[in-house]
Amino acid sequence: MDKKKITEFFDRMAPGWDAGTEPNKEIIGIILDYAGIDEGVSVLDVGCGTGVLIPEYLERNVSRIIGIDISEKMIEIAKGKFTDPRVSFVCADAETASFDEKFDRCVIYNAFPHFPDPYALIKNLAVYIKPGGSLTIAHGSSREHIDHHHMEHARDVSVKLMPDSELETLLSPYFNVVISISDDRMQQIVGIKK
Repeated sequence: MDKKKITEFFDRMAPGWDAGTEPNKEIIGIILDYAGIDEGVSVLDVGCGTGVLIPEYLERNVSRIIGIDISEKMIEIAKGKFTDPRVSFVCADAETASFDEKFDRCVIYNAFPHFPDPYALIKNLAVYIKPGGSLTIAHGSSREHIDHHHMEHARDVSVKLMPDSELETLLSPYFNVVISISDDRMQQIVGIKK
């Protein structure tokens, strides 16, 4: 995948993104419970888009949120929606970005298939997660639905989801996998930083 194409695709989609998505609050709640999004934790939201999860984080009274996305247009919209001082946004490539802090939680929600080099992504993110902190990769629908949707609507800017066993292997140098769910409602893996 070409990162320029990915950026252009999401910049093009950004103006209608919120109108075209209807988050399933029940599934998001389950995902955030398993991700350990609790009061007082700091969160790095990778592939944050227009900030779909930000209200959920704020409801849980997290201490700090940094949303990162490669699309400048997505970040512009997100910045316009949230004024809470705990929230900030960065337009950058999460595979290579650096941060001045480490986070308690890192969440990649509905975005993982859009990263061309998942190994570089996980290796880079592991640097910025505190020991004992967690990384969550999750999707708010089944593996089959996600793959079908991406092949139909975003073929040039996404890949099929990895099998769970391959995803666990990808995380294993840096994380101990404690949750792995793949059913007809959602897909989620959670690793605790070694």
